Amino acid sequence: MSSNRSAILLLAHGTPNVLGDMAEYLSRVTGRPMPDHIINELRSRYAQIGLGDNRGSEPPPLTKWTLAQRRQLEQEIDGIPVYVAMRNWHPLIADVVGRMRADGVTHIKAICLAPQNSRVSVGLYRKALLEASAGMKVDFITDWADHPLLAQAFAEQLWPVWALACAEEGRRVPIIFTAHSVPCSSVVSYEEAASGDADAPDPYPVEVRQTAAMVARCLEPVGLTDRDWYFAFQSQGIAGGPWLGPTVEETLKALHEEGHTAAVIQPIGFLCDHVEVLYDIDIAFQRVAKELGMKLWRTESLNDSPLLTQVLADIARSVTTPETSKV
Repeated sequence: MSSNRSAILLLAHGTPNVLGDMAEYLSRVTGRPMPDHIINELRSRYAQIGLGDNRGSEPPPLTKWTLAQRRQLEQEIDGIPVYVAMRNWHPLIADVVGRMRADGVTHIKAICLAPQNSRVSVGLYRKALLEASAGMKVDFITDWADHPLLAQAFAEQLWPVWALACAEEGRRVPIIFTAHSVPCSSVVSYEEAASGDADAPDPYPVEVRQTAAMVARCLEPVGLTDRDWYFAFQSQGIAGGPWLGPTVEETLKALHEEGHTAAVIQPIGFLCDHVEVLYDIDIAFQRVAKELGMKLWRTESLNDSPLLTQVLADIARSVTTPETSKV
């Protein structure tokens, strides 16, 4: 057996397999038990996107697509095994790392399936992985929000939807790029982060807008301009406290007041379908748009996009010097 056997580890958020798992799942996400009204609200949302209580049913979308991404990446990088672990649900990071050890893996190339880096999200994945992988060599890859193929993959999904929306409306339809919001307490302002101030370490507010701008630039050859797109944060927490904005709801209302009758949403902070796409956009934001008398389009998620597979393969191959995990 090789003394330095490498493997790729894809890290995802995790999602409950059945509605009955919701209380335990939410306690893992938040670190504390959640009140019944929040548990019931999330159960309702997941039920509306098809999650049931039959443990023999099809895996939830996040799990299904993450496993598909694993299979495609393993085919793309022949000879290097690819594992999947979840931070908040099974298979948990510690359990998967234990299996990797048993398989003889000594060097982990970890890719968090969230392109934009934030200490409140990606940072927690890194912490959990380093705690579980004591003594192993680990590369935790975070810098890929500006990967050109990632922007191209999003642009390929955006162009046909935007073109159709503009044709049906007979006018230019605004695009709203979105990413998951985070608590305001966890990040500095966009302006501070953009300044490069040493006291403003969290890059998330900058990176989500950077990805959006790169996607928009990909469509400049077909006429997209900076006046055609906006950015908003979605999926603000329901447990209280201020979260980053502007929200999608606020942005839709502002566009309506400007006379727009339609909009296209593209979530550039997510790589596959899950509750923040299938419920927050397809149900909740559609409801807001309908109340405003607006039509709302959404682009398809990347899911099993071949270009996404190329991005993951490229950043995995770019790994150079690993760090050694400590307890």
